[in-house]
Amino acid sequence: MTAHDTRSTVGTDRPVSPRTAGDPLADAVVEELDRLGTPARQALDTGLRHGLTGLDSLDGLDEAPPDAVVALLEHLENGPSRVDPLMLHRGDVVSLSVPPLWFGLCSITSALAYTSASPDAARLLTLAGRPADTASRRLVETGVWARQTIRPGGLLRGGPGYLATVRMRLLLARMRTSALECGWDSAAWGLPISQADLARTWLGFTLVSFEALAAVGIAASRAEERYLYGYWSYVAHLLGLDQSVHGEVADHSGARRVRDLLDSGTAAPDENVRALTSAMVDAQARAMAGAPGAVLSEEQVRALIHSVLRGAFGDEPGERLGIPAPAPTDLMPLIGKLNREARHWQNFSPASAQAARRRALQGPAPELIAAVVPGGGAARRRRAESDRRAAPAA
Repeated sequence: MTAHDTRSTVGTDRPVSPRTAGDPLADAVVEELDRLGTPARQALDTGLRHGLTGLDSLDGLDEAPPDAVVALLEHLENGPSRVDPLMLHRGDVVSLSVPPLWFGLCSITSALAYTSASPDAARLLTLAGRPADTASRRLVETGVWARQTIRPGGLLRGGPGYLATVRMRLLLARMRTSALECGWDSAAWGLPISQADLARTWLGFTLVSFEALAAVGIAASRAEERYLYGYWSYVAHLLGLDQSVHGEVADHSGARRVRDLLDSGTAAPDENVRALTSAMVDAQARAMAGAPGAVLSEEQVRALIHSVLRGAFGDEPGERLGIPAPAPTDLMPLIGKLNREARHWQNFSPASAQAARRRALQGPAPELIAAVVPGGGAARRRRAESDRRAAPAA
């Protein structure tokens, strides 16, 4: 999707709107899993872990592998040409250069806020329950997925990020199918979890995330931008985002053109959007203030998140999202100065940059957040087991 074309060509020779285009490959796999059951699940799991060639040695498969599973695996293995194995082995070194505290507070929070800023996306999310009931779970699960995705080797075939991303793709397909079966009005609201929604997710963890980080003094260099979009073009591929949307984006400038096109066709935030944003901020503030070693109160963390989101989105969009303006005593200028100085010394030499990435890998595990949200620990494990049974195996 170029700066002059808001259309996509997903699965057809004729351009279609990203709001009405979905992910036919994933939809077909979900239908096949429901229809064929265990054999299809075994084929999918083996193929994701070992590739198409692994299906040749699959025990108990009396017939040819399921067509939709094979088609999805072929698509997954035909990734963007600019992604090389060395990059995947190294992981997303740009995101890994961000201290874990700021990655969680800026990247995860701003990405989720942007993803649900579309009233159509917010409408679908609120079908799952009240915002306050789903915010903590959404925050934790997104954080787990993001950290698996950026880790060294995480996106190699069969790696945790690779499996988690494809599993997310199939869960989104199942949500799309369920919404349509429950009377979703596609004519009025667009296709549930459309290409436009996938694009918002991708932009959330690239452009929007790093605009939030820049607001606290952690800015990416031109070289880091090129690496970031090279790496995340593969994430986009695994998620099922059409190449026409992300294929030519190599830096923040290109990503802003895509965002502007998406936003120009998106309705203004409504009460659903503002409720989701508020619930997500509250959940993040509660988790960070309650984490071991925390030095800020929940109110202070909430104010900090509001400042970050205002810095990432701007005052007018922030106002529409219901994000309060920073107080006159806002500490963001001081925080930005300190982070810029720390960033300078972090990137002073290859050795210092590598040491920062090691610290990020050893930072707070995603499960730490799960332990401090309402119903953490045991409740989260019960929810995960329930999801595992309900979701397509991946």
